[in-house]
Amino acid sequence: MKITENIIQQSLAYESYRNLIESLFKEGKSTGITQSEELLHYSELNIHRMNRVEKTTVLNEDLKVELGKIKSPQIWLVLTEGWCGDAAQSIPVFNSIEKSFPNIQFRLVLRDENLDLMDQFLTNGGRAVPKLLILDASNYELLAHWGPRPQEATKLINEMKALNIEFAEIKEKLHLWYAKNRSQALQAELLNIITKIVEN
Repeated sequence: MKITENIIQQSLAYESYRNLIESLFKEGKSTGITQSEELLHYSELNIHRMNRVEKTTVLNEDLKVELGKIKSPQIWLVLTEGWCGDAAQSIPVFNSIEKSFPNIQFRLVLRDENLDLMDQFLTNGGRAVPKLLILDASNYELLAHWGPRPQEATKLINEMKALNIEFAEIKEKLHLWYAKNRSQALQAELLNIITKIVEN
């Protein structure tokens, strides 16, 4: 599937995405097709998580150097939903990158409203979010994609699942990992991606 002008036009800026999540939460709703008390609770947690990550994100020097080498404008398009905990931990980092590098435009689209696009980027057959698509801004060519979480976090989850740890405990330990890691694993993976793009 080719990413179209229509998808980009309907995408949200970070601030609009944050406002959407908070306004829906005030109405007792989450983003997405499915509505439940559980997803509403996750949305509330993610509002606080994004606030924290916004305040604590510091971009690494190596990553900034590589991002500075990007000469042609890019669009960083993220498939996401407001109830997704992994998204809350990474999306503010992408926002920090956009604020520091004018050649990068950061946009977001909701997964459940873009299933045709989501289904081109499944993870082990599932519609896992967030999914970052790095596009050439001139023609929407896909340069790279990332997601739904750093490989180190995925490894941690798989290890806990192998030990039959309860899902609630897995989520708790995952977000403790995110808090301690302070986006270092994410930034390292982005560094590898951007280095390859710049070299091509």
